[in-house]
Amino acid sequence: MFSCTGNGRKRSCVQAEAVKLDLMKNKAKIVGIEGSSVPTHELVYRTLRGNILFGEMAPGQPATIQGLTDALGVGMTPVREAIRRLISDGALVFQGNRRVSVPELSAHDIGQIIYVRKSIESEMTRRAVARITDRQIDTLKRVDAELDASIVKGDVAGYLVQNYRFHHEIYQIANAPILSEMADRLWLRFGPSLRVVCGRFGTQNLPDRHKDLLSALKAKDCEAAVRAIEQDIEQGMQQIALGLGDPVEPA
Repeated sequence: MFSCTGNGRKRSCVQAEAVKLDLMKNKAKIVGIEGSSVPTHELVYRTLRGNILFGEMAPGQPATIQGLTDALGVGMTPVREAIRRLISDGALVFQGNRRVSVPELSAHDIGQIIYVRKSIESEMTRRAVARITDRQIDTLKRVDAELDASIVKGDVAGYLVQNYRFHHEIYQIANAPILSEMADRLWLRFGPSLRVVCGRFGTQNLPDRHKDLLSALKAKDCEAAVRAIEQDIEQGMQQIALGLGDPVEPA
């Protein structure tokens, strides 16, 4: 899992990761921080997880254990361990013959994700309203500004990272680790499909209600904040469904 601190004096969750993604080459690559004591199997897990989360492993595209081992430049044991954990997370499915793939989303899947995300993130937003500080609001504003800049530039990778970071900052402010972990697992389910949709149609028309949410958080307006996060989730997930050409079915 990505580990975020929620402390404005520390590096953000994306920046602080010991594992970076080689997005330009579209290839998994481990770059460890010098002197890092993080075990290899954990670095492999974080690398593969990041590739899935930000759509570097496309839904339905098979990958072999040997291929991942070669791409990462590590032994087969840490790759197997990482795959086992990612299957448990719901981020990968086993296809047999030593192949795995990112599961493809159906309309029914998206309907369920909308339902669960709205339930979990609404509660975390309520908790964030009660806890948020001016410094944390400023952090969220900076992240949202970086997200907007990525949209203007058509930077799909930047958009995906900053959009995830914005939501994850709220999770950390809420200080509800069990709910946060559940929400993170859902991102692994829809993140790859979001990348597909952004790749097909670009970033210009992607909806978000972040400005409304920021205003509500600053005003300590719990009802407005919950309404904004629910609309953000609904509109974003519906955009994925439309991009995949598969109308959402009820959960």
